[in-house]
Amino acid sequence: MSSAVLIPTARPTFDVAAASDHADAATALLRELGAEVHRPEGLVMAPDDVGAARAVLDEVDDPDVVIHACASFSDAGPALSLYADLGRPVLLWAFREPGEPGDRLLLNSLCGTNLAAHALVREGVDVRLCYGDPHEPRIREMLAEALEGRLPERPTLPSPRRERAPVEVARRALDQLRGQRIGLLGDPPQGFTPSEYDAELLRDLFGLEVEPLVLDELFAAVGKVPSEARELELVAAHEWQPTLGDLDRDEVDTFAAVNVALREWRDDAGLSALSIRCWPEFPTELGICPCSSLSRLADEDVVTQCERDVYGATTMLLMAALGSGPSYLVDTVDLVAEENVVRFWHCGAAATDLATDPDHATQHTHCNRGIGVVGNFALRPGPVVAARLTEDPDGTLRLLIASGTALDRPNRFQGNTADVRLDSDAEEFVTALVTGGFPHHTVLAWNDVRPGLRAVADELGLPVVEF
Repeated sequence: MSSAVLIPTARPTFDVAAASDHADAATALLRELGAEVHRPEGLVMAPDDVGAARAVLDEVDDPDVVIHACASFSDAGPALSLYADLGRPVLLWAFREPGEPGDRLLLNSLCGTNLAAHALVREGVDVRLCYGDPHEPRIREMLAEALEGRLPERPTLPSPRRERAPVEVARRALDQLRGQRIGLLGDPPQGFTPSEYDAELLRDLFGLEVEPLVLDELFAAVGKVPSEARELELVAAHEWQPTLGDLDRDEVDTFAAVNVALREWRDDAGLSALSIRCWPEFPTELGICPCSSLSRLADEDVVTQCERDVYGATTMLLMAALGSGPSYLVDTVDLVAEENVVRFWHCGAAATDLATDPDHATQHTHCNRGIGVVGNFALRPGPVVAARLTEDPDGTLRLLIASGTALDRPNRFQGNTADVRLDSDAEEFVTALVTGGFPHHTVLAWNDVRPGLRAVADELGLPVVEF
């Protein structure tokens, strides 16, 4: 009899019942395929759960396959604790996103898988991807082969295309970046390895400086915003998006104070970008989500991004210097292979200028937290470029580029969604994103800056992976 270790991870802010059902269905499938399945009881969600999963992993001598199932989103911490020193490949299983159009992301399994893969590949772990639900014939076949020692293959990473902007365009963009400052609020979220960065590398390559601020200092500034300044911002914000009037008054009042405090920080420190730790302290201590604050500042031509992603901020600043216009930091959350569509999403911090209908870019409550203030609107249709600066395995940076067309569709998930039909093979792109150790965050822009990105990479000697 073959043997399989199955470690299902999840997070309480997602649909735990749906996650548990998927983990149980995965277990049942492996048993139908003749495997003796070793898994912890329940889902791995807390530190004690990781210890129980480690005990299961240690008790099985040379299993035929080790499977890490992201039953819902979770950070990379459990995966790093369990597999960093395992010395064998790990099969990462991501489930499709259930729910009706317009519903919240119930699982966000693919994004969690992407995040775990980034951390593991950085540690030298060989990861492979299984994407789909237990009832699918293709998944059944893939797991049967895995139990026989035949894991899914990793796609070859493609080379960049030839068209490049003149070197003067690259040098002009780099000159524009030199001396710009990124405001860094708080520490990286736990288990978010893409939110780590090398300040010296940013300074050497791009001339960028990072200006840190601790959360308590900003929260203190929010509390000191004068009532007159709040009221002025409230009036302006309701003109900006009238649907703020449908939300809790206290939450909108705090949102206005956050806007004022962030602007003051930007002005006082001379910042070109704000890269902020957006959870859990904003919802747990201030009682709001800061997504719409980032959206409002983005409409004022400030580069903003959540989850304190400094390389994401750098990518956005570079693309802006090349003429991208407004851009948005997104997760890769869903794949519809039969349509060659990848769904990019984030909670609701997009500039309303990027909405399908900017005048009706609805402001709402957060999909997981149930409090305001976040945007809830589809991203505009049209040709898009997805790009990302991230670590190369040798410790420097590399550049990921892809392109496609954002379709004119209703908002698939609460927050901001773009259904993008890629110019390349969407399934190959998602698989390479995971197995190649790329971050779960990429940047979407609606102007074609690919020639300039290639030219900048050439000027800096950065490897390019382009789909």
